[in-house]
Amino acid sequence: MAQTVNEIGAFFTKFINLFSTYKIIGDTLDILFLTFIVYSVLKLIRDSRAINFLKGFGVLLVVWLFVKVFNMQTVAYLFDIFWKNLLVISVIIFAPEIRKALDRIGTSKFSNLKIFSFHGFSEDKKIEDLKNAIQVVTKSASYFSDEKIGAIIVFERFTPLGEIINTGIIINSVLSNEMLENVFYPKAPLHDGAVIIRNSKLYAAGCILPLTQNTSIASSYGTRHRASIGVSEMSDCAVVTVSEETGFISFTVNGKMKSGISDGELREYLLDYLLSEKEAKNEK
Repeated sequence: MAQTVNEIGAFFTKFINLFSTYKIIGDTLDILFLTFIVYSVLKLIRDSRAINFLKGFGVLLVVWLFVKVFNMQTVAYLFDIFWKNLLVISVIIFAPEIRKALDRIGTSKFSNLKIFSFHGFSEDKKIEDLKNAIQVVTKSASYFSDEKIGAIIVFERFTPLGEIINTGIIINSVLSNEMLENVFYPKAPLHDGAVIIRNSKLYAAGCILPLTQNTSIASSYGTRHRASIGVSEMSDCAVVTVSEETGFISFTVNGKMKSGISDGELREYLLDYLLSEKEAKNEK
């Protein structure tokens, strides 16, 4: 009985000593920051192949424990090599996910925060040009939908799409309904590619987009839709897609697609995503 009391006393002593060294500001920030990192990593890998890697890692861990228990020296040696190089192996395997995470950090609202903001004529002109571009794209998407003309229109934002632009033809012209209708005319040489809108201008056409590697995408989605999802996964762009088969209009950002929307809904989505919340609200 006395021994049990002593053990309980020793436990509480260790517990109190632990908190006696606790630094309210430093340690609390440390815990919060670590929690945020773990949450962000779990959120990133939730819908990626990384989740399967973690399952495989768990199986390897069980096998490694089995090897240790039965003292299998040769296999244990191979496992030791694997554990020592795990960091390098992980970086190689998760290169796309790491690149995507860094890209999200670089295009986050915090990283693009304007410390010194002056809303002069040039800023107002950019906003007005963007609103006009949204209006043009909405009207063209409605026309393409009625005529069942396939189209992919990409609004470039903070992430440069230079690699994709290089696969097409640079036009760099004023954006208009006539230009879009000419580009996506079924017999036009550039109609199969995507259009890139940069700074509210029709910057490039006939561009080839990367297809998504997400295997959970519905089989009913064709190449256009998979390409729209693919480019939105690797950047912060907004993508407008019109199906050649059904005439359905789709809006895609961050790998998520809203399909079968009206031209009015498309306009609202574009305003909400491309303009600030206040500017979008004033425009509606």
